[in-house]
Amino acid sequence: MAERKTDEEIAREMVAENDPMLAQEPEIEDEIDSIESVDAVAELKRERDEMRDRFMRALADAENTRKRAERDRREAENYGGSKLARDMLPVYDSLERALMMATEDGKDGDKALLEGVELTMRELRNVFKKHGVEVIRPEIGERFDPQLHEAMFEAPLPGTKAGDIIQVSASGFMLHDRLLRPAQVGVSSTPAS
Repeated sequence: MAERKTDEEIAREMVAENDPMLAQEPEIEDEIDSIESVDAVAELKRERDEMRDRFMRALADAENTRKRAERDRREAENYGGSKLARDMLPVYDSLERALMMATEDGKDGDKALLEGVELTMRELRNVFKKHGVEVIRPEIGERFDPQLHEAMFEAPLPGTKAGDIIQVSASGFMLHDRLLRPAQVGVSSTPAS
């Protein structure tokens, strides 16, 4: 059984018989279609590469955001209580002064009070330690360190070098690796001999 030709096929055959150049038109159209499809493929590859680049950047941004959030969480955990810790420092100072005064007096009636204050001070130190608060207690004769100490005054003192600590007015405090308050000290201004 012979296949029936479509009107378009019959028209092409008639054109081919009359003008061979026009008969090549479908082949030219096929080439144009193939060139257009190559351009389309190239465009799709470019879009794919662009999307891959966007995806990789978004992935990197997400990873950076995750790391930043983790760092912020750690900082909040470590340093979130710094305001409370700063507010507790005067309490520490008062207890420390009370202990020094009580031990200087040495009265028997104050023995129970002294034990209570010592117990309170020990408990406060334990709480500080638990939360990463470290007491900075400079020694007399130690070198002044502006990173840890605050000079409250300078005075000449025989037998010392300039920059030596000659008096400690108040302890300093660190919260993990951050300075909460520098130790308040008096510093010798005597020139080195």
